[in-house]
Amino acid sequence: MRKFLRWETALVVLLLIVAVTGQLGTGGSFLSGGNLFYLGLDIGEIALIALPLTLVVVAGQIDLSVASVLGLSSALVGALWNAGWPLEAILPFVIVVGAVCGAVNGLLVTRLGLPSLAVTIGTLALYRGLALVVLGDTAVADFPPSYTAFGSTPVPGTDIPYPIALAAVLAVLFGITLHASSFGRSVFAIGANEEAARFSGIRVKRVKLVLFVLTGAVAAVAGIVYTFRFSSARADNGSGLELAVVAAVLLGGVSIFGGKGSLFGVLAGVLLLGGLRNLLILRDTSTEVLTIVTGLLLLVSVLAPSITRAVAGRRAGNPGKATP
Repeated sequence: MRKFLRWETALVVLLLIVAVTGQLGTGGSFLSGGNLFYLGLDIGEIALIALPLTLVVVAGQIDLSVASVLGLSSALVGALWNAGWPLEAILPFVIVVGAVCGAVNGLLVTRLGLPSLAVTIGTLALYRGLALVVLGDTAVADFPPSYTAFGSTPVPGTDIPYPIALAAVLAVLFGITLHASSFGRSVFAIGANEEAARFSGIRVKRVKLVLFVLTGAVAAVAGIVYTFRFSSARADNGSGLELAVVAAVLLGGVSIFGGKGSLFGVLAGVLLLGGLRNLLILRDTSTEVLTIVTGLLLLVSVLAPSITRAVAGRRAGNPGKATP
């Protein structure tokens, strides 16, 4: 019975409710191929960044600089393109820069012992400032159509955007890493009890550093996708996106305290968040309301597990109730 009460199951039920409500409330257009395509475009970057961030949060850490790394990556793409670099050289260079940004976060956390929340709040501002230094307040939009098509067209014969296809491939890789490898077991062990993990022989600092590097690299990939999707490189691209990414991860059932969570739940959280936002957009809802909804979902995703634990604790302490 307990497996039917899991958070992931609740997310699937909520997804079905959103789908039915959206379909009925929009005259059947919510589940149309065209709308699902644009829904996929809207959540592409969120899905990409949420994958490595899931591992970071499971390990008991956080990275709030991801949207700023996205913006810095976009600015670098534009600046280097203006400087005459070929995109074949720009793209790997930008991903390496993203990895370096993640490494800076990781080294500050692991070598100096600073809390990841404080570190990444600081680098959030730092990387966004660097993006403004790199490109200023200008926009670069003359990219080749063969590249911009990646961010704005579906996989041939489907309604699946290329960014979602890329996220699906990475989801398989990250899912295997988290749930079916010794590295993933180390991530869960660190999040559950870092001291115990260290005494059991896990190289805690190295694992954390790898997680931050991966997050920075994938955030850079998301910056490239974002740039090509809008055919515009800007220093302010992705501003505020970290809120939606963190909300999706926590909504997916990953404990903010670490040690618990699943990638399936996170993917369901991304779809639920994207579906709600898409439904509100179809109903001509303002941007302010979308931000409020995202914030409320973030609060719910943090409060719900705490309430569940409190209820379970009361039941466990009551002799008349069975322990769950």
